Amino acid sequence: MALNKRELFLKRRLRVRNKIKSTAAGRLRLSVHRSSKNISVQLIDDAKGVTVASASSLEKDLGVVGKNNVEAAAKVGSAIAERAKKVGVEECYFDRGGFLFHGKIKALADAAREGGLKF
Repeated sequence: MALNKRELFLKRRLRVRNKIKSTAAGRLRLSVHRSSKNISVQLIDDAKGVTVASASSLEKDLGVVGKNNVEAAAKVGSAIAERAKKVGVEECYFDRGGFLFHGKIKALADAAREGGLKF
């Protein structure tokens, strides 16, 4: 039963999302996507099916266009925390998808927590 990296990623993503859905209690979901060149995050209201706020390393005003490192992830995390405060969101659930909570994902989460989001 040797699984390749993609199959392990998909299993991990399903496990994380199912656990979040079972304990969500009406909170918004902070969903992270990391590609080889960029990192993006969305604050999603699953009950309405609407994206409330988003931030990405593709945005020119963050100054990290085309970079995918820990510093870029931290800037994206602080940007999403600031935008969530503007909308009036203080608590959410962190959906890391199938990505491991390490490196860029951890830096994004720590910066969002420092910005005032609770998860």
